[in-house]
Amino acid sequence: MNRKPVEVLAPAGSYESMTAAVSAGADAVYIGGTRFGARAFADNLDQETLCRAIDYVHLHGRRLYLTVNTLFKEQELEELYDYLKPFYEAGLDSVIVQDLGALAFIREHFPDLPIHASTQMTITGPHGAKILKDMGASRIVTARELSLEEIRKIHEQVDIEIESFVHGALCYCYSGQCLMSSLIGGRSGNRGRCAQTCRLPFEVKRGGRTLNSKNERYVLSLKDLCTLDLLPEILEAGVYSLKIEGRMKSPRYTAGVVAVYRKYADRYLKNGGRGWKVSPADRKILLDLFDRGGLTEGYYKEHNGRDMVVLKEKPSFRESNSMLFTYLDETYVNTPIQKPIKGYGWFKTGQPAGLFLEAEGMDGAAVSVHAEGALVQEAVKQPMTREKIIKQLEKTGNTQFYFQELDVQAEGNVFLPLQSLNELRRKGLEALEQALLSECRRPAKEDGEDGIRPEVRKTPETGKDRGAQKEYKTETVPASDRVGSRPLFVASLEEQEQLEPVLGCKEVDAVYADADGFHAEYWKETVKACKKAGKQCFLMMPHIFRQEAEEYFEICRDELEEAGFDGVVVRSLEEVGWIKEQGLAEKLPMIFDASLYTWNHQSLEVMEKEGAVRTVMPAELTVRELKARGAAGQEIMIYGNLPMMVSAQCIRKTMEGCSRRREILYLKDRTGKQMAVKNHCTFCYNTIYNASPLSLLGMEDQVKGLMPGALRLQFTTESPRETARCLKAFADGFLYGRKAELPFTDYTRGHMKRGVE
Repeated sequence: MNRKPVEVLAPAGSYESMTAAVSAGADAVYIGGTRFGARAFADNLDQETLCRAIDYVHLHGRRLYLTVNTLFKEQELEELYDYLKPFYEAGLDSVIVQDLGALAFIREHFPDLPIHASTQMTITGPHGAKILKDMGASRIVTARELSLEEIRKIHEQVDIEIESFVHGALCYCYSGQCLMSSLIGGRSGNRGRCAQTCRLPFEVKRGGRTLNSKNERYVLSLKDLCTLDLLPEILEAGVYSLKIEGRMKSPRYTAGVVAVYRKYADRYLKNGGRGWKVSPADRKILLDLFDRGGLTEGYYKEHNGRDMVVLKEKPSFRESNSMLFTYLDETYVNTPIQKPIKGYGWFKTGQPAGLFLEAEGMDGAAVSVHAEGALVQEAVKQPMTREKIIKQLEKTGNTQFYFQELDVQAEGNVFLPLQSLNELRRKGLEALEQALLSECRRPAKEDGEDGIRPEVRKTPETGKDRGAQKEYKTETVPASDRVGSRPLFVASLEEQEQLEPVLGCKEVDAVYADADGFHAEYWKETVKACKKAGKQCFLMMPHIFRQEAEEYFEICRDELEEAGFDGVVVRSLEEVGWIKEQGLAEKLPMIFDASLYTWNHQSLEVMEKEGAVRTVMPAELTVRELKARGAAGQEIMIYGNLPMMVSAQCIRKTMEGCSRRREILYLKDRTGKQMAVKNHCTFCYNTIYNASPLSLLGMEDQVKGLMPGALRLQFTTESPRETARCLKAFADGFLYGRKAELPFTDYTRGHMKRGVE
């Protein structure tokens, strides 16, 4: 395929946006079908229209990437083959994927279909990028929060294409790590149904005091990204594909933004970064197309900052640029592009009319066809002139083509009815279109490589779910501390003061000590205290593993090896890769936390292959869905404040500047609910927790039916007294079958009953 050294990648939320993007100069578009895309409310294309869109982009030498970037429930994975097959055969250029089970499935059943790892995978460094490359991804879409230095590091260490966002909306949360819309309204960002709760106003509270003024309440709403000034540096850091966000926006917006970025990408291709300067008029075009409250260069040169945040409410009225809008509509939106072709016609009396057509194919080579028409007649009165024949043949109208060159040879007093000339042109153009498209289409296959439709999963004759025969992973827990053959009773702790009541609870089998709350100098002491109390001790890795985290663990490498941890709880692929590459996987068995999503049995198998001794069940699946996936032997959270957002931004820094000191603030929403916000300063990220803790007290039988290997209580902001009361309540309810009540009146069942769409 003939590719430019830089790709301008455009969003397309509709067929019209797709054609506008192509007209404006996009090299590729990404678009959703009727299912499995992360923009469920866009005007997504049905099968017939999407196949037509694939043909359209290929005729014009462009590419189309299909978004299949949601998490798959068990039954949905079974439907993926039939969904993708017609697009694969039409020549689909790539799929964008979030779910590791879907990635493995596509690699197995469509081995020559390129896979792009979505930004929803939270790819923050070379270790995770290498894992995805080994799994079969040909491209990664980096987390929006990465710096130029971090992107360059991926480029230098992993031979994989890099795609990064250069324009459009920024999420406050790391993509793929947001449960806010899901927990508040049941609309999951992991399912393409984000309600954009972060765009609402919030009060920031410390104790009873409000830190932000009334006109600065939009503390989670970020300005739109604009990187025109940084394009040379972004490209020189190793980014190949310049990705524009905006599948929910209009064709006009798509055309305008693409046209501007096409202009500057071409300027770079011609001159490099010498004398790089961005026109104020072009910057104004982008603001006129959409202005949420200004533009930001994002995270490429700063880790976070108040200047990235909207803060103030968007004006209710803003005068539109009607001249710009008219220009974009007339030039791109309402004027689909046509492909230049060359033609040669010959007309000789008594012989069939002939038409030779030629165009450039996807790989840059010429593609040619020959069409034959009706017999050329001897003119009775006035013969047709060469000029008249050319004029008639050039009328390509609403087809995909226009004649860049057309020559005609006429011998004798030739005549052919206009209808016959039109038919000759039609036959020639249709033949050329099919010849061009045949380059891209894949041979039609029977279902499956061997002619049999692939079975995603064979249901055991017993009717039991996958993994039902697994034994609990309990062999390393002292038998004296166990109650029969029950699952492990686990407490994860973010604050050191929570350790004492946990050590005093004989029912607790294992402790997870958070690396930000328990610094390296306390690791050995913490492990020793746990062992003395007859408990396992695991180090819980940070939620986000970037340069700060890697440097920290390299400095504390000796402490990590000498502390005596029974293992680690990992929360990202980057951590999985780092631990393996450091040769620590055998010394520190890995438990994969819920942020490493396992919504289906295939993603669960992928995690096990990557070294998971146990996985934590996803927070957005119901009991029934977890059972269908297979839950036996795995870990389930039965209590705790779920992390709704994990962000590179810092609420404390936005309000008062950076203190480099951990503390808890609160976000108060319009309903009066208050969500705790903790700044994890060692690794420089924030976590926003759900206002109401998850509690599965009262659901003991349903949880038992899942046959979990471990029950987890997650302590985040609780005091020692609250920690002790929770431990007793859940031990009574889940271990002893006693009637127990949560020491809080406000709690949630999460998605264990209601699930997500």
